[in-house]
Amino acid sequence: MYQQLKTDRSDLTILRTSSLTGALERELEHLILTGELKPGERLNEIQISTRFGTSRGPLREATRSLQAKGLVDIIRNRGVFVRSVSPKEALEIYDVRAAIFGLAGRLLADLVTDPMLTKLNGYLDKMDEIAAVKDFDQYYPVNLAFHDYLVTATGNETLVKEYKGFVNKLHLARARGLVQAGGLSVSNREHREMVDALASGNRERAQESFFRHVERSKIRFRSTLDADAEAGGGGSN
Repeated sequence: MYQQLKTDRSDLTILRTSSLTGALERELEHLILTGELKPGERLNEIQISTRFGTSRGPLREATRSLQAKGLVDIIRNRGVFVRSVSPKEALEIYDVRAAIFGLAGRLLADLVTDPMLTKLNGYLDKMDEIAAVKDFDQYYPVNLAFHDYLVTATGNETLVKEYKGFVNKLHLARARGLVQAGGLSVSNREHREMVDALASGNRERAQESFFRHVERSKIRFRSTLDADAEAGGGGSN
């Protein structure tokens, strides 16, 4: 049930700090991307309105914004549902994301500075610490912040917008390839290859390392799908 969802934020504080619609949108997006609202789950307007002490008008505006981001589906006469991403769609998104992320690497190779490299290495060290104890729940948000920083640092607003749209959809599939044994450490070794490529200033090398990282992530994700199919007694399509 929706009212059982846990959050460490103060609902009233959130609503006081920004516009009602914007605050609702951000909080619902947070619950979706952290998996507290699961793919296919229906958003109960009455419960949400009661929880935040608001009318349904701002809530409906917020859900329309989430629909535009690809996070929910609004089905007439049925309601609002957290969007589900099929394995096929997720794999296709990986392909497009790889191309966009590769471009980010190429652009960033010309822009990277020593302070940026210091910040990036700080992310890497933090992820190494977390990977050592195999804590996926801690690794995941730091991993996302690392990638977000890389893309945002390009300064290309169109690239950032498109990339984040694809990443939001992949959140719905939860990119479970990282959960594989050793997956966190392997992922962060690839991150170090990317940062080393940026430090070299070689655009082709940076583009290739960024592209290859997403391609390898796709392989890890596909492996989890195959493992799930075998465990369920079914074959892969």
